[in-house]
Amino acid sequence: MWYRKNVGGLERWSRLLAGALMALCGAIGLKMSMLGILLVGAGAFTAMTGLVGYCPACAVAGRKRPGDR
Repeated sequence: MWYRKNVGGLERWSRLLAGALMALCGAIGLKMSMLGILLVGAGAFTAMTGLVGYCPACAVAGRKRPGDR
């Protein structure tokens, strides 16, 4: 890949689960209101960082995976 992964295994699973729950709450719980749409977007972004193992915000902060130090 063209990016270096900066999210570890357990955190990847927790991001994926948290993102799915955020998107589900935004779509169903808030009935796709403006806040619901924002929550779906944030959940999708969080889930994608879990899927690919790379978080742009963590990269800007200089964070690396625990095993890469």
